Amino acid sequence: MIVVLWGVSGCGKTTVGRLLARALDCDFHDADDFHPQANVDKMRAGIPLTDDDRWPWLEELAETLRHTLGQGGRAVLACSALKQAYRDRLQVDPARVRFVHLSGSFATIAARLGSRQHEFMSDSLLQSQFDTLEPCAVSWTLDIAACPAELCQQVITLLEQDAAGRAQQKVVKSREST
Repeated sequence: MIVVLWGVSGCGKTTVGRLLARALDCDFHDADDFHPQANVDKMRAGIPLTDDDRWPWLEELAETLRHTLGQGGRAVLACSALKQAYRDRLQVDPARVRFVHLSGSFATIAARLGSRQHEFMSDSLLQSQFDTLEPCAVSWTLDIAACPAELCQQVITLLEQDAAGRAQQKVVKSREST
């Protein structure tokens, strides 16, 4: 199982992701660690990335997810994945990859960004992230007003409910085929 925590910078992807990976006893990947230096340099300069900048980065992330699943592993990935096309690229196995949108208002996120230091993500890029943000029909959405530990527990509960629902569907299909 892979859980992709997505949303704009400052929504808590890394904080919640680390907590969730610890709770699930699985690997944690921060998509920021996969950016090539050219992308980092652009972001440090306050220049929004283009799709052309993102495609190789997203493909490397997708390959990491495929490799993890191929090895029978589980992981949590913290990744902005603001456009549906980006999430489609990361959806390497619909049966085993779940998306969770950590959502908050511009004002809430701006306040968070103002009180932290990110290695290369300038708070000046926040508006471009909100402008790029696209909804996702196959994602759970959680309000970041909750504390990180609570968000982590909400994701665990959703995963448990999802697993129970899938198990129930298998039972029904099994009965229908006999």
